[in-house]
Amino acid sequence: MGNRLSRIYTRTGDDGTTGLPGGGRVAKHDLRIEAFGTVDETSSAIALVLAEPSVPEGIRAVLLEVQNDLFEVGAELSMPEYDGVDAASVRRLEEALDALNASLPPLKEFVLPGGDRAAAACHLARTVCRRAERRAFELAGRDEVGPELLRYLNRLSDLLFVVARVLARRDGGSELLWRKKDAT
Repeated sequence: MGNRLSRIYTRTGDDGTTGLPGGGRVAKHDLRIEAFGTVDETSSAIALVLAEPSVPEGIRAVLLEVQNDLFEVGAELSMPEYDGVDAASVRRLEEALDALNASLPPLKEFVLPGGDRAAAACHLARTVCRRAERRAFELAGRDEVGPELLRYLNRLSDLLFVVARVLARRDGGSELLWRKKDAT
């Protein structure tokens, strides 16, 4: 990467625009900026999970790989000509998801966000990821967005849900289940 950022502030965004890596400037509230900004938020929310020392090494390795992938997703969203994630990226998520889900009982009720701090942080990361997915699909309605990128975000939110379940149940813990109002 070299010395790309010798100075952090540039003052060029003071007019409400930001530069795209491929060139050109757009409004800071442009849908493309919103999409890759929310992907960045997802990575930061995952960092909260990783900050918990109790997260098992296997899950930690998966989430660190995801953070790297999210930089690829962000790059692809900011530079449409860039191929950031591919079918192999989606398959890696599916394999991790299947492996983690195999140890869990089937769901009979909706799960409330909660558990220990790591599980709760993972639920937060999941919801931010869902927002990133919505923004990416909204952008795809206006501009071309790679189908594997959209699949990746969809699988990632599923993976984060399963990781949250695993973290909540470890060491004898339990998940919080929705107590539906009695319809009578």
